[in-house]
Amino acid sequence: MPIAPSHVLVTGFEPFDNDPVNPSWEVARALEGWDCGGATVRAVQLPCVFGQAAARLDAALAQWRPRLVVGLGLAGGRTEWQPERVAINCDDARIPDNAGRQPVDTAVVPGGPAAYFSTLPIKAIVRELRAAGLPASVSNTAGTFVCNHVFYALMHRLAGLPGVRGGFVHVPALPEQAARHPGLPSMALAAQVEALRVTLRTALAVQTDIVAAGGQLH
Repeated sequence: MPIAPSHVLVTGFEPFDNDPVNPSWEVARALEGWDCGGATVRAVQLPCVFGQAAARLDAALAQWRPRLVVGLGLAGGRTEWQPERVAINCDDARIPDNAGRQPVDTAVVPGGPAAYFSTLPIKAIVRELRAAGLPASVSNTAGTFVCNHVFYALMHRLAGLPGVRGGFVHVPALPEQAARHPGLPSMALAAQVEALRVTLRTALAVQTDIVAAGGQLH
């Protein structure tokens, strides 16, 4: 019988907050079809809308049945590629999403666990990124906007799919965004695409994360 194809799912978001570009999608789609150690990358764009983003994620999981899932999202103001440690069961939007929705103190999944940890080897990923000369660190908060919404929804789904690993990474702005917002930190698209390659290769190769300091004082 033929061997079932192996897929890696990478998600990115459509632009939001009146910005014409979202680096998370630009980075994700740059690797559509890339062969990563025998697994084909599939890039899927998510709407920046509570509920709809999780539904689109569900459809992608059903379509591709991936062995690994990495969600990407923009974190304007951050200077590094940052794998997230934990997703919390809370939607608390400072601004409306692209559909005008602004949930406050609402559960992502009513009755779900308070939080889920990423199942990516986040510290090994940071080590490999730094070895490649790419700025990276562990992040301990994915916020409470649509990024965290998708991260939590993903980990809730994967809790019922043994053997499938996943997590979320926050990425910096692109230089063209920084040009419109003086003082905004940025990272070139080519560097971010390489960071995603390193992230995926490491996530597929490392089954048990390394022990290394990755905490923060505040």
